[in-house]
Amino acid sequence: MPSSQHFVNQIRIPENNDWVIFILVGCIFLYVFMMNVIERDASLKDFLLQKYFDASNNLPSWIITSCVTTLTLSVLISQYIPIVPKYIADLQLLGYQLNKFGYTLLAVLFFYLLKSTLGFLFYQSIGDGKKWTIFYFTSTKFYFILSFLLIILCVVHYYFPIDKNKMFLYYICFFSFVFIFKVFFYLFHKNKILPEKWYYKFLYICTLQIAPLLLLWMLLFF
Repeated sequence: MPSSQHFVNQIRIPENNDWVIFILVGCIFLYVFMMNVIERDASLKDFLLQKYFDASNNLPSWIITSCVTTLTLSVLISQYIPIVPKYIADLQLLGYQLNKFGYTLLAVLFFYLLKSTLGFLFYQSIGDGKKWTIFYFTSTKFYFILSFLLIILCVVHYYFPIDKNKMFLYYICFFSFVFIFKVFFYLFHKNKILPEKWYYKFLYICTLQIAPLLLLWMLLFF
């Protein structure tokens, strides 16, 4: 009888990242809807340079931009979290469990909701509630630009041959730069979106920028 032969399957099954494309296409659709319907066919330049008193539908634009930023950020960093905590993994809905992306999305969503709620309460507590609407109008422009950068990073991360372990260090540097730039953007923007008194500015940066970010880091990586 002929000796048995051992065959090694050399076929490599590529990772299925179709879910990334679905999310990114959905985000782009949200922006197309926002620009054509909510912003009434405004051009990109007009949207970014519009003044607060000339703008309309600021709240829906802020919500859509926040959703896109939340989704794209979750897609990018979800593959780096070590594990889904057991108390989260044990939760089931219709037989389904949260994977890393689902857990990251919940954590980032909680981060933005907490930060936005505390920001609203902060402005109300110091008697400067009217400035809150100017604040989220201005921050919408910042996160709009950031979300496009996140979309590009998601495409590069999932569809180009890169060293993902090495890229994590670059991501940390990138987000550190974004955070520092955002603080200066808020401090020196011509709309004067932060409170006038310096100790309120210091309180805002420490409690509503740094503290929630540390909480998000702990939720995802510890």
